[in-house]
Amino acid sequence: MGEQIKIRAQIKGDMTDIRILMQHPMETGQRKDDKGQTLAMHFIQTFTVSHNGKTMIEGQLNTSVSKNPLFAFKARGIKVGDKISVSWQDSAGDKRQDEIVVS
Repeated sequence: MGEQIKIRAQIKGDMTDIRILMQHPMETGQRKDDKGQTLAMHFIQTFTVSHNGKTMIEGQLNTSVSKNPLFAFKARGIKVGDKISVSWQDSAGDKRQDEIVVS
């Protein structure tokens, strides 16, 4: 399981700015280590963003996304006390899920 997903939600009127940092090495399978050995491919394949248990976004990533990808988007209808949850699964089968309560 990877490091904690950092989720920020800032309400501005009827819109909420949401920022998600998924900490992950996102290896392409083309880079080499100090000894010249190719590093194994290892990247987030799928992710889901939910609001109070209802899916808002489902996505697929690939090796062209940088290390520790950051996503930002706006949403309507989010209120203080609501829950935002983010989960991902990577190419090695590892999974991570984190949640915040909007304040």
